[in-house]
Amino acid sequence: MVQAIDVRLDDGRVLRAYDSGADATSRADAASGADAAAGPVLVWHHGSPQTGAPLEPVLAAAAARGIRVLSYGRPSYGGSSPRPGRDVASAAADVAAVADAFGVERFAAMGASGGGPHALAGAALLPDRVTAIVTLAGLAPYTDAFDWFAGMRSPGGLRAAMRSREERARYAETEEFDPEQFLPADWAALEGNWASLDADVGRSEAFGPGGLIDDDVAFASPWGFELEAIRPPVLLVQGEHDRVVPAKHASWMLSRIRRAQLWMRLDDGHVSVLDVVPDAMDWLLQRG
Repeated sequence: MVQAIDVRLDDGRVLRAYDSGADATSRADAASGADAAAGPVLVWHHGSPQTGAPLEPVLAAAAARGIRVLSYGRPSYGGSSPRPGRDVASAAADVAAVADAFGVERFAAMGASGGGPHALAGAALLPDRVTAIVTLAGLAPYTDAFDWFAGMRSPGGLRAAMRSREERARYAETEEFDPEQFLPADWAALEGNWASLDADVGRSEAFGPGGLIDDDVAFASPWGFELEAIRPPVLLVQGEHDRVVPAKHASWMLSRIRRAQLWMRLDDGHVSVLDVVPDAMDWLLQRG
């Protein structure tokens, strides 16, 4: 059973956080007699927009492997307080606070879509605590080394975010989802294994657009760390036909992160690529 708590920070903010520890412990004990609470821990970084609650396929794959899952809502998502002016790097301190609240010292991290950059922040800024990282369809930092927007079906929100938060907020007032961002394989995933993702996106609407607006501004601004500073091993997983985050983002990051590998999924888009989560967890387990 997943436990939800509010983690209170020194600056007065609250982060809504989740722990699957009890469920992971019971399954691992049944399998091997081991204490999963002292075993592998994975911090899941949610996409944009979601609530931060861990998704059913993530929990199922983790429980089958005796992995304890922690997750949390980034500022303005799912009951977490806003953090005006946040950058991507600020996620490192937040995730450290969440891990501390649950008594966890070292952990792996996995981030999907908008969660990918935030998982990398922990890798860069918490190198003694983060063992390894997986990003799934994650954005690269903005750069003029390649056309960052090329291949994005609907880049309007990110283009507005580059100008200012105010411009991004105005864009949100009339923003509409473009279904052509997703491949048939993505829609099949949302109707099948990843139906809980679709439901969680719907639940996130109750908390307003602030989290997504601030995410986009953070993505399109300096992140607060350099990819070259990342020391733990990184697995980049990317759908070759992704129309939300184009494949070039992953290949460019591969050239910048010292200990990176790339799994290019030839038939996947932005959502269907998530089917690799169980294999990605095995990759993390092999790295400590």
